[in-house]
Amino acid sequence: MCKGRDGRGGRELDVSDKRVLLIVGGGVAAYKTLLLVRLLRRAGIAVRPVLTKAGEQFVTPLSLASLAEDKVYQDLFSLTDEHEMGHIELSRQADLVVVAPATADLIAKAANGLANDLATTALLATDKPVLMAPAMNVRMWLHPATQRNVATLKADGVSFVDPAEGAMACGEFGPGRLAEPEEIFAAIVAMLEGPAAKPLVGKRAIVTAGPTFEPIDPVRGITNRSSGKQGFAIAEALARLGAEVTLVAGPVFLPTPVGVKRVDVETARQMLAASQAALPADVGVFVAAVADWRVDEAFGTKLKKEKGGPPALTFVENPDILATLSASGPRRPKLVVGFAAETDHVEEHARAKLARKGCDWIIANDVTEPGVMGGGENAVLLVTKDKTERWERAAKDVVAAQIAARIAQALA
Repeated sequence: MCKGRDGRGGRELDVSDKRVLLIVGGGVAAYKTLLLVRLLRRAGIAVRPVLTKAGEQFVTPLSLASLAEDKVYQDLFSLTDEHEMGHIELSRQADLVVVAPATADLIAKAANGLANDLATTALLATDKPVLMAPAMNVRMWLHPATQRNVATLKADGVSFVDPAEGAMACGEFGPGRLAEPEEIFAAIVAMLEGPAAKPLVGKRAIVTAGPTFEPIDPVRGITNRSSGKQGFAIAEALARLGAEVTLVAGPVFLPTPVGVKRVDVETARQMLAASQAALPADVGVFVAAVADWRVDEAFGTKLKKEKGGPPALTFVENPDILATLSASGPRRPKLVVGFAAETDHVEEHARAKLARKGCDWIIANDVTEPGVMGGGENAVLLVTKDKTERWERAAKDVVAAQIAARIAQALA
């Protein structure tokens, strides 16, 4: 069996023999389904689109057909389609039926077993799992009738990717926005791969990521060049394997990974407190580049340039997050993984850090390599008490997938 990719060049997905029947409902958010189709096709998943009459007002059959590389089905009473395929076969040849956007009308019809067009007939006739991604006005989503219909469908076994909260095309704000294509894609892959692809279900993980920022005065501070990309990728990879992930993030401008609880912090002390608050956990992966030192007392006003030279700053040591969590007694994670960003003697320094911090693994890298610190790639060493493994340089999400897989093996 050939394998597809996760749509961004990341982990391999063993879903390339799978087929999705995609029902596109009528709503402004229908345009997002074009990106969803592209993500699915890049992963090797076949897509057969069903476009409702209302959906055709927002996306064209030609656009869908071009991206899906398949015919778009629209008419329940098409003599050609009924002769060649039939709505029964159409609904059953797929491994998963996806409705995106799932409008209030489609949800209501499905909940009540109505079938007056191709989309609703296919939903009623299918014997395959169904995933719905609702999108509608906030008042429509919160209306008791819609919530009652959603509850009915969930009781019938239909899965949902809940709508997001935000500004809408109608000018209102609240829950009802279609989830982003990447989130719907992740839900589709999870359903196609099945429980075996989620070995970390029931496990809790803490991941720290990014730099810390230690203020000197209201406008200046001590920080570093960490982008947070590797930590965010690890949090996402662990969540994809089913873990309940708390991501403690320093000041970075990265989107929150799908399925991850994010806690934003600035200082090392805040990061330690947030990490301790996330305990107990099965694994802690401490990727963040934490400042070793901070100013004893940050100034309340901006320091001015004086003729007498630079101000005298008194530094104190920051708490050691990795060592503290490694020695947290009964609340210690079963597996504690630290990171070491080094500029020389990488393995030697990593092994010394492993002994000094009391953690189980150190993942070390040489940050003098171009494109590593703040970039999109990494080349790491996995250092344990018994051995050192050198991994080939790869994109950070690929490295993250390898780390998550190794964590899953260790916790099995």
